[in-house]
Amino acid sequence: MQKIILSLAFALFFIRSSPAQVTKNNKAPRPNIIFILADDLGYGDIGVNGQKLIKTPNIDKLAKQGVRFTQFYAGTSVCAPSRSSLLTGLHTGHTYIRGNKGVDPEGQEPIADSVLTVAEVLQKAGYQTAAFGKWGLGPVGSEGDPNKQGFDQFFGYNCQTLAHRYYPNHLWENGKKIILEANQNLRENKEYAPDIIQQKALDFVDHREKDKPFFLFLPYILPHAELLVPNDSIFEYYKSKLAKKPFKGNDYGVKATKGGYTSQEYPHAAFAAMVSRLDLYVGQILDKLKQEGLDKNTLVIFTSDNGPHKEGGADPDFFNSGGGFKGYKRDLYEGGIREPFIARWTNVIKPNSQNNHIGAFWDLFPTFSELAGVKVAKNIDGLSFAPTLKGNKAQSSHAYLYWEFHENGGIQAVRQGNWKAVKLNASINPDGAIELYDLAKDPKESKNLAKQYPDKVKELSKLINESHVESTLFPFLKQNK
Repeated sequence: MQKIILSLAFALFFIRSSPAQVTKNNKAPRPNIIFILADDLGYGDIGVNGQKLIKTPNIDKLAKQGVRFTQFYAGTSVCAPSRSSLLTGLHTGHTYIRGNKGVDPEGQEPIADSVLTVAEVLQKAGYQTAAFGKWGLGPVGSEGDPNKQGFDQFFGYNCQTLAHRYYPNHLWENGKKIILEANQNLRENKEYAPDIIQQKALDFVDHREKDKPFFLFLPYILPHAELLVPNDSIFEYYKSKLAKKPFKGNDYGVKATKGGYTSQEYPHAAFAAMVSRLDLYVGQILDKLKQEGLDKNTLVIFTSDNGPHKEGGADPDFFNSGGGFKGYKRDLYEGGIREPFIARWTNVIKPNSQNNHIGAFWDLFPTFSELAGVKVAKNIDGLSFAPTLKGNKAQSSHAYLYWEFHENGGIQAVRQGNWKAVKLNASINPDGAIELYDLAKDPKESKNLAKQYPDKVKELSKLINESHVESTLFPFLKQNK
């Protein structure tokens, strides 16, 4: 595949920011790490964060056994760049992948082979690494292939567009296409892909290399649209509880597109059942750890890639999916990027606790590296929050957090302490107005204070400008398009 040529400014930044070669520190603890990433799950979609209509007993139990972070953020408000930020330790003004850009015949723009990922760091540190779910960072065989980005094993959807269908005609196991015969030509819907992927993840725990720690990345596609689940007892339960509200979509059949969303007579019930099915998967993983005697030396983290979606008949307002925060997926208001974030590490993390530490996806790279006993150069955007997980008060904090989103005219946002600035239509009008909010007094971002605090607007505007480094791969500013 032809290599991507970056703009000079971005290339220079990238060279400066590439983490240095890791060195092992055998004295550091080496827990197994399981990172569970839901897809489009809102802050308020789980019981422990106030959800009243959907049952999530396993996720709630995970929170009772660990810590619930109340101010943790995704990389941005859509799939691929949020994942890129997670894996590279760089925020979306610096990370390689900035948007959901598809390539033919199947997949998304590949992350470069020159980019060091946290999976590669853990792999080099002696961890067995595996990912089961949705990838979206490069086609099979490209430099962005998960097997070339630090994962020993991969099973699931390589392509985000194909992952819009819950009964696809194929999945991928490493470089091998796995044909789902019962789902061919989108005329049948017998093999529910999330169930198949979940079984592969459970099998990995069963058949792992017993003498090595492991990093298990579970980027589930639930509850991303389309709204579709097997017609089982979970779905029937919610159909009896939630009103019918039909949605007409792009149905399965010979004329169906691979990226459409099917019709759904019971979209409220389907969404609720998808969240409960996700919760069931979490419970199965936790049960498997206990069965294998791994529950005491495994860090389990649960979160979501961005805020709740409105596609395919979804109704986030009905469920209060945003947890009272403003915005949805594709917004950089709190509802689009503040995520449920739960961590459990038995005998290390204080159970049934809550933490207000302000962190983001780019912090996972240095955190996992530190826990694995390896050292990484400081010139990434992330800060390790391992001290917080271990109950250590000597925790470094960010001077600020930065996000950008490349669609809808371009959006930028920065959080400095309790101050939050949001800039709309930023790629069209780089010198446009900035909204200013005080999250301590106004977490719902309802009162724009820009006129009252012009000096703070000026300060945060400078941070926004400094944080964005332009790239030709994902141009942001209008003059570069």
